[in-house]
Amino acid sequence: MNQFIPPKRYFPYLTWQEIQDMPNKENTVIIQPVGSIEQHGLHLPIIVDSAIGMGVLGKALSKLENDIPAYALPSIYYGKSNEHWGFPGTISLSATTLLSVLMEMAESIYRSGFRKLVLMNSHGGQPQIMEIVARDIHQQHEDFMVFPFFTWRVPHIAKELVTEKEANLGIHAGDVETSIMLSLLPDVVQMDKAVCEYPENLPKDSLLSMEGRLPFAWLTKELSKSGVFGDATAATKEKGDKILESVSDGWVKVIKDVYKFQQPSI
Repeated sequence: MNQFIPPKRYFPYLTWQEIQDMPNKENTVIIQPVGSIEQHGLHLPIIVDSAIGMGVLGKALSKLENDIPAYALPSIYYGKSNEHWGFPGTISLSATTLLSVLMEMAESIYRSGFRKLVLMNSHGGQPQIMEIVARDIHQQHEDFMVFPFFTWRVPHIAKELVTEKEANLGIHAGDVETSIMLSLLPDVVQMDKAVCEYPENLPKDSLLSMEGRLPFAWLTKELSKSGVFGDATAATKEKGDKILESVSDGWVKVIKDVYKFQQPSI
């Protein structure tokens, strides 16, 4: 049931007595992976975001020094994925439902005596929800430190391994995600069905973009026939292995930083 997570780092394998008696609970890092179940083209399964989150976290926790207390919760597999409506298999929660689930999970972690919670989000359609939860739960419990992180925002080398066009537009089921899935779960990747498809007719010479500082709202079916944004045909397991190592190294550093973190105050 722990999947990629080392058993000794998997929170549900603890007993209530072990949790009650745990030393240094106020600095123990509890990590909640949040993914999605949504289309990722014809070549990738719908579990991509959740699998990448758990794979990266498992790799990071296996590298983490034993004296840093950190535990992974079970993944929340369903996310807010309504941008992918129109593609069968996508399962989406509303923003309010996901927000409520995360708030109530966080409250339970707080009541168990923990004071550091990382929301490890791997789906690009919901970082704002993580930020709202983090601010609201901290406002309710000012001694609760909550960190709304996106899996891919740690330092990593992925952009160094792909073309400039792919780095800018390959945001879904393209080279990077396909490569890392070839590293994590090669048996469920169908490279014979991989395609290269980039969104067309995007605003030119404009401050507006799909993602970035000034985004416009969009649905995948408006911009992609296959459900892919990027060049999945360029993916390789070798690239995926390097990306996984790099992103997980970034997460080792993040977990250490959270462990040492103390809430600033005047």
